[in-house]
Amino acid sequence: MKISILTGILTACYCCLQAQTTTSADWLISNKGYNTTVNENNKEITISNGLISRSFRTSPNVICTDYRNLSNGDQLLRAVKPEARLVIDGQVYQVGGAVGQRQQAYLLPAWLDNLSANTDFQFVKYEVQPLKPALQWKSRSWMPPVKSPAGKDLVFHYRSPVPSLKGILVKVHYEVMDGIPLLCKWLEVENNSGQPKQLDQVVNEILATPEEESAVVGSVQKMQVPHNIYIESNYAFNNAMKANLSDQTTHWKADSAYTSQVNYDLQTPCLLEVYPEVPVGINLAAGEHFTSIRTYELLLDSYDRERNGLAKRRMYRTIAPWTLQNPAFMHLVSSDPQKVRDIIDQCAATGYEGVILSFGSGLNMEDTSAANIEKFKALAGYAHSKRILLGGYSLFSSRKISDEDDVISPLTGKPGGAFFGNAPCLGSKWGLSYLAKLHYFFDATGFDIFENDGPYPGDVCASTTHPGHTGLKDSQWKQMQLQKGLYHWLNERGVYINAPDWYFLDGTNKIALGYREVNFSLPREEQLILNRQNIFDGTWEKTPAMGWGFVPLSEYHGGGAAATIEPLKDHLDVYRQLMMQYYGAGIQACYRGPRLYDTDSTKAMVKQVLNWYKQYREILNADVIHLRRPDGRDWDGIMHVSATLPQKAFVLLYNPTTQAITRNIDLPMYYTGAEKEIKIREKDGPLKKYQLDRQYTAHIKITIPAAGYTWLVAE
Repeated sequence: MKISILTGILTACYCCLQAQTTTSADWLISNKGYNTTVNENNKEITISNGLISRSFRTSPNVICTDYRNLSNGDQLLRAVKPEARLVIDGQVYQVGGAVGQRQQAYLLPAWLDNLSANTDFQFVKYEVQPLKPALQWKSRSWMPPVKSPAGKDLVFHYRSPVPSLKGILVKVHYEVMDGIPLLCKWLEVENNSGQPKQLDQVVNEILATPEEESAVVGSVQKMQVPHNIYIESNYAFNNAMKANLSDQTTHWKADSAYTSQVNYDLQTPCLLEVYPEVPVGINLAAGEHFTSIRTYELLLDSYDRERNGLAKRRMYRTIAPWTLQNPAFMHLVSSDPQKVRDIIDQCAATGYEGVILSFGSGLNMEDTSAANIEKFKALAGYAHSKRILLGGYSLFSSRKISDEDDVISPLTGKPGGAFFGNAPCLGSKWGLSYLAKLHYFFDATGFDIFENDGPYPGDVCASTTHPGHTGLKDSQWKQMQLQKGLYHWLNERGVYINAPDWYFLDGTNKIALGYREVNFSLPREEQLILNRQNIFDGTWEKTPAMGWGFVPLSEYHGGGAAATIEPLKDHLDVYRQLMMQYYGAGIQACYRGPRLYDTDSTKAMVKQVLNWYKQYREILNADVIHLRRPDGRDWDGIMHVSATLPQKAFVLLYNPTTQAITRNIDLPMYYTGAEKEIKIREKDGPLKKYQLDRQYTAHIKITIPAAGYTWLVAE
């Protein structure tokens, strides 16, 4: 078993830190043996899996006393804070925690007995439950073998002695999964008071962390936040197609109680609070139950971008396994029944697995007439008879419906001012009808794929007449719940969901790599390099299956003949290379046009590439190591790695120049699990043995053809 290396200077940053646990294995290579336990010792309760540990004292209240990354010994806690915070009927209440810690720079166990409990919500009992899946998801499409995450859920129960809070029960959950340094925190509020309560805001995490840097002057906005904890919640939007820019809940703040910090104005960002930027703002009726957002806390042991990216990608593979589904599909620009049947036949003949009736195809899922339903039910049945998935596109947000149903601006009291200018409110009569029509369409037709464009992007709505929310305060939360309900419903029925925002943790499967639409009107040769740049840049935090690219088989946003692949038979080299770039990265592109092939030679090429992809499918869907970013001047490439598959690595190398080039290339093999040597072959050639240096690197000499590519397989 490989021993991870303790080093201050990481050559190429492919080595990890020494694991200070019961096993010396790097969890990103082998995570076996890191099983979650909950142990109680006197007044201390600890939940741990050998990679992460969080400890609590239950007297005089629940107090988090220790929060560590066991891989490198990092302590993430410097001071005691409440375990959560609620704002009910305009009043702020602390859940758990204690006061009296004078020195906030660090916490000594000897101080704990002298602390006094917060009295708002006090500890009643705790329980330990098996981990339950967030969604009862199903799959109808290809995906690698996965296991449901295992672990433990430690739940603390709280009640309040405050008379106005009598009957309010708060449960705070701490879930730790086996084999990954990850904790999920969320809470429940049960209103058994017999009276309605206004739940204005819920803060489900409060952590006083050590500072990242020592700066005498500087602001929260400009100083570095701690690098060793990554936060992601299932409340994200804004169409950035990137996790941290879509985040709506992570707030790094100054801590005025920390008076011994170096920063003269006490502005160090060392207090983490997690809550929706726009307050919850709901009325919790008597007997009603509230569930907060789910916040995932991934502890990182490195400054290395690649290693931290691998950790985030492992997080998605663990908590959102549905994102690993990756069917090969094309985008058809017509809904004419004969053309749909023709493309289904082409998919079956070449190895494609799905058809999406694209924007502009004429598909209207909002049409629930018997004729429309029967038309698409018959087409879905034909697709299924050929073992092909069928799905389609629906536009939601960037459209105007009516003054009655559109989002009402709180500034003007009129429609307009939404993220997309005019947009419908999902809580309006039209919005609720839209959701009902989608449910009916999928139930009645048997469609397998849902491409939702412009889903709810966080618009607030000041209407007081929309049935799906009561007013401005609860409009964002209620609309988000409606959207999540749709995605949960589809996910649990095995419908594959492509949506252009960061809703992965609520059931969606795919998002764009990140792109500029007008780039697909540029000349084909420019698209080759631009697409490889998109692939390189879009796989630092996403697995290959989580992102999609684009190939304009027919004209898209202009550009004329120079930008498109049609006629396909006349541009086979570019068509092949675009397919190889995307499938070689494990990424499905939207091949948008009227057909996949136009001649027998085109058909043979498409089929050959699909067969090649399926031959190496599991390793091509494994994580990406970034070798060299495309710049058009020299070689570029990526490498897939796996410590568990027969193929340990798959390397794609490209030459954008007009002459063949020979290069010495270093291949970092650390995450393959190989220690001393590895065997590598070029394409279907013979295996050659390569010795690994002390940084687990294989040094190879390779010739890449002019304006072409090659690939290597390591075993």
